[in-house]
Amino acid sequence: MNNTYSALKANIKFDLRASIMVFFVALPLCLGVALASGAPLFSGVIAGIIGGIVVGFLSGSQLGVSGPAAGLTVVVLSAIIELGSFELFLSAVILAGILQLILGFAKAGIIAYYFPSSVIKGMLTAIGIIIILKQIPHAVGYSAVVASYDTFNQNDGHNTLSSLYYMLEAINLGTIIIAALSLAILITWDSATVKANKVLSSIPGSLLAVVVGIVLAAIFNTTTTLALLPEHLVNIPVASSASEFLNNFSTPDFSQIMSSQVWIVAITLAAIASIETLLCLEASDKLDPYKRVSSPNTELKAQGVGNIVSGLIGGLPITQVIVRSSANIQGGGRTKLSTIFHGVLLLISVMLLPTLLNMIPLASLAAILLVVGYKLASPAIFKATLKQGKEQYIPFIITVLAIIFTDLLMGIGIGMMVAVFNILYVNYLNGFYFNKEEYKSGDTIVLNLIEHVTFINKASIVKTLTELPSHSKVVIDCSKANDIDFDVWEVIQDFKLSASERHIDVKIIGTSITAKINKAYNRVSVVNPS
Repeated sequence: MNNTYSALKANIKFDLRASIMVFFVALPLCLGVALASGAPLFSGVIAGIIGGIVVGFLSGSQLGVSGPAAGLTVVVLSAIIELGSFELFLSAVILAGILQLILGFAKAGIIAYYFPSSVIKGMLTAIGIIIILKQIPHAVGYSAVVASYDTFNQNDGHNTLSSLYYMLEAINLGTIIIAALSLAILITWDSATVKANKVLSSIPGSLLAVVVGIVLAAIFNTTTTLALLPEHLVNIPVASSASEFLNNFSTPDFSQIMSSQVWIVAITLAAIASIETLLCLEASDKLDPYKRVSSPNTELKAQGVGNIVSGLIGGLPITQVIVRSSANIQGGGRTKLSTIFHGVLLLISVMLLPTLLNMIPLASLAAILLVVGYKLASPAIFKATLKQGKEQYIPFIITVLAIIFTDLLMGIGIGMMVAVFNILYVNYLNGFYFNKEEYKSGDTIVLNLIEHVTFINKASIVKTLTELPSHSKVVIDCSKANDIDFDVWEVIQDFKLSASERHIDVKIIGTSITAKINKAYNRVSVVNPS
């Protein structure tokens, strides 16, 4: 008990500070995802609250933050239209949560361990670059499109890069000043000088940047040249009474719960939300300065409960989200308390402070996200990956480019295919290899099989055996092999039988494995030279 209290006391100030930063990042994202999904704005806030408090409490991840995900916006938008009502869609969200619970208990989270490190790093870096590209327009006053961090194309027909051109038509000097000053505050507060000062370091830089932004916006609105427009500010529903606030919540319609359409939507949501969650979980663990490892099965269960609760009270589907998680880690969060606190802040703010929140300039929030994006995609990451060799760098850079120019899941899929191809190619080279240039007539050619020889090595082995010179002596050493696939063993045996036609003397050594294989495959015994 005393140890728990001591740990809480030691971490709470860091978690509180981080939760403030996550709150300022999460609030506009909750509203933006809801708007892009064609759902009530408040449904995004509900999902953010549930993702923080409920999922945060149940999750085994200490630093992962959950909420409504931009990656599901297209699915949600089309599902609401197809099902005909938001309330019917909520029943699909609940079913998706139940399916995630089942996946968690079935230990399906093991799939998370099969994502290559190079692909995860590529995903994080791509998200960082996309954050920067998406937030630059908000920093200069172009807020016509809600930022989606998962897709290249936008809902207005433009894309991530074209928005950088069109923003030139809507530059607002006031927002540029606020963004620049907010950015300067955040960079200064991240310096060693401020961190060494007990008074200054106790003030969250993100909070100070937002407060300064609110003050400047109020001052600028007294002028004509620097005044901000309504679309340059946060916009959340303002309730005048408790009953009006409660009206923002919706209840699901279960009248068509057995409909195939509802189940198709539920299965789609569960699959995409689970994959995105597991990807973000793996990425969050890699960013964790304490290198803690989270249970993917526990996370699936937590996400399942979160989606059930969110669907019951009118919220959007939930996943763990890397933008919020990155902000949490960079804000200095240490335990899951920062995630829970950010959910509590969302709840308190929309209940008691909606008018104040609507005074926050999007430019200040853009500055916060620009810092987050830079830390995810810093030049040091590219340099470090390049030093690790092409086996790491090629899947990394292709994943980065694929995510930027398509969407998150498509980009991850492309990165995975490249990583798998790379594995196949490496295995192709490692079966065994014969260098004709170094061979001298009369030399005995020794081909050593690797520890585990699979069908993946078949192509290189066939190529090597085919290129062996006639009138040579060949020893195929199986002594280091613990396992040889039948496909490969058949190739070796066929080569042994046909080698005499090329006047090749073949010996296969490694009695333990060869005897075992011959017995299993019912082939003739292999001669072991004395």
